[in-house]
Amino acid sequence: FGHEMAGLRRVIERIPAGRMDFRPHPKSFSLHDLANHLVTVPGWAATTMAETELDFGLPETRARQPKPSDTVEGLLRTLDAGVEKALGALSSASDEDFQVIWTLKNEGPVPPPRPAPAGLPGLRRDPPLPPRAPARPPSPWPCGPVPSLAPPRRATRLGGLGRPPLRRPIPRSM
Repeated sequence: FGHEMAGLRRVIERIPAGRMDFRPHPKSFSLHDLANHLVTVPGWAATTMAETELDFGLPETRARQPKPSDTVEGLLRTLDAGVEKALGALSSASDEDFQVIWTLKNEGPVPPPRPAPAGLPGLRRDPPLPPRAPARPPSPWPCGPVPSLAPPRRATRLGGLGRPPLRRPIPRSM
């Protein structure tokens, strides 16, 4: 959890100031809306551990949601508060707390829960993902491609990234 939140924090820190209105596509959410959504997700862990259902259609649920922020500093404050609440809830939870069936609603009935597959209590298997595309189009983001969150690969003893080092023939003197 800490590793994922550190990566999310780095992404939020790299949002260009003054570009919160950017949309990669006309039908997409703005960068402001996407960033505010991402920073509120960690705080949901505390809610899901304390309650068995969450209905976004209720006014009291809307009142508990953090107010959207227009600055990177405000986004980071919301993220830090949510991470702190989530860590507290997760560290104090027992194994039985993770087995409780939890329901998300939005002003209406919800379909009955399906039984979990054998051997995996509380989890459902998703359908397999389609194969990935061979190449990616250029980045539509205003600051260029987002740097990778993974650490750089370590060079091997062969040199480079697993390839043997280039060897040039040594000229012989005659």
